[in-house]
Amino acid sequence: MKFGSHVSIRDGYLGAAKQAAAMNAAAFQYFPKNPRSLAVKDFNRDDTMLCRDFCTEQGIISISHTPYPTSLTPADDEKRKQVVESLLNDLEITDACGSVGVVVHFGKRIDDDDPLVSYQLMIAVLNEVLSQWKGECKILLENNAGKPGSMGTTLEELVQVRSLCDQPEKIGFCLDTCHAFASGLWNGANWKEVLEKGTELEYFNHLEAVHFNNSKYDTGSGKDRHATIFGDDGYITEEQFDQLIKAPVMAGIPFILETPKETPTHETELKQLHRKWGAG
Repeated sequence: MKFGSHVSIRDGYLGAAKQAAAMNAAAFQYFPKNPRSLAVKDFNRDDTMLCRDFCTEQGIISISHTPYPTSLTPADDEKRKQVVESLLNDLEITDACGSVGVVVHFGKRIDDDDPLVSYQLMIAVLNEVLSQWKGECKILLENNAGKPGSMGTTLEELVQVRSLCDQPEKIGFCLDTCHAFASGLWNGANWKEVLEKGTELEYFNHLEAVHFNNSKYDTGSGKDRHATIFGDDGYITEEQFDQLIKAPVMAGIPFILETPKETPTHETELKQLHRKWGAG
């Protein structure tokens, strides 16, 4: 198994990779720039090259995550322009670091009377970005954590949006286990059905990463509150995680912690994961 965690770029991109290696992580995730801003970053290309080389030498997989304000269903033309420019910047940084892709949250519903408007806008924004993107790394669409029936909570939506884009080969998926549990997509007892549906839709053929998080609230709550994998405050059991982890479709996929990192630390939690399910 390839376990890792989200790490800081406080010491640069190479510093982030070295931080992951020091924790015996086989993978890591990072924000390519300020997570609270869509401002375009003029990044240090020597640093990204060193990060790429280090990860190649160490056999470490990495992905990035777009800043919080990123929205694939922007509210107006000005926000859309900012999102497109920011996403292209994220892709450029991510590609320079040798990462697989940049995770982007699925869009939100913007018109309750006409749900299709939101999907059409999301596809248009993805097309605008990817028509200008010539690099190797992908946009990785992440499932939402809304209540059952909310936009972005089903495998069908994820697969359909990808297939309707002009360049689907530039799009992959990131499965967040907390989001899946919170939305009722995976309720802990239906992994067999999720696996069958995902296989039928070819979702797993394009799965590039898993955000490995427990949930502080029960399934169907629609609440995006992460908990530690083995802690007492999580609703997903070790047995339920075991079914997901051991599925053959997950072989080689990086499982990246976004759990609360104070107690225990991510380093401690990674050791627990290695003991339970084997090191990468």
